[in-house]
Amino acid sequence: MKRISHGTYTMIAGVIYLALITNVLLVVSCLPLVILLITTDPALSWPMLAAAAPLCAPGLTAAFATFRAFGRGGVTPARTFLAAWRTTWRHSLVVGAAVTGIVVIFLADIRFFSDSPLAIAVVPALGVLTALVAATGLLSLVAIADEPRARLRDVVKASIYLGVRNWHLTIVSLAVLATQIVLFTSLPAVALGLTAAPALYLAWANSRYSLLPVLEVEEAPAV
Repeated sequence: MKRISHGTYTMIAGVIYLALITNVLLVVSCLPLVILLITTDPALSWPMLAAAAPLCAPGLTAAFATFRAFGRGGVTPARTFLAAWRTTWRHSLVVGAAVTGIVVIFLADIRFFSDSPLAIAVVPALGVLTALVAATGLLSLVAIADEPRARLRDVVKASIYLGVRNWHLTIVSLAVLATQIVLFTSLPAVALGLTAAPALYLAWANSRYSLLPVLEVEEAPAV
């Protein structure tokens, strides 16, 4: 039986450390939203949840920047996360606020039209638009993590176009994130402590692959 090399052990330890540190820092950066989700009924507290949700965007961008640095040989995920948060929080917060606001409006419209004769046509269209907005937000945060000095308008335009162009990767990313949300509702400790980083890594890898035409990076396969 072939022995596992020291380099392999080091790589595995690095991946585990990356996941644990990223999970911890994500929880800290999203603490207001996490506390509200755990201690309140979302059906009643949704206005507060909508207000707290954009605060998670800088943490997500920082996590994506940490994944990028690790792929390039970085070994200080905590330092990378904090540095990326400080560098990108403004643009990330704008994206988070815009996405949250638009999604809330679309969901309210879906609720309004659900009992209407127009539901068969309007509700699916609003559902697709909601998914498109969520995908645009995801790709925008990934792009900001890679190119923090890029103009926000250019980032959003590229994210919309490339998210639709690579729709199959976008659907996979959204499905993974939706699964993570469902897991949080039943097993929050597992979702926050174990699966958050792997789910976000897959979404980041797919989104970054979609963004390759506008990023000056070496090509890497999608997950």
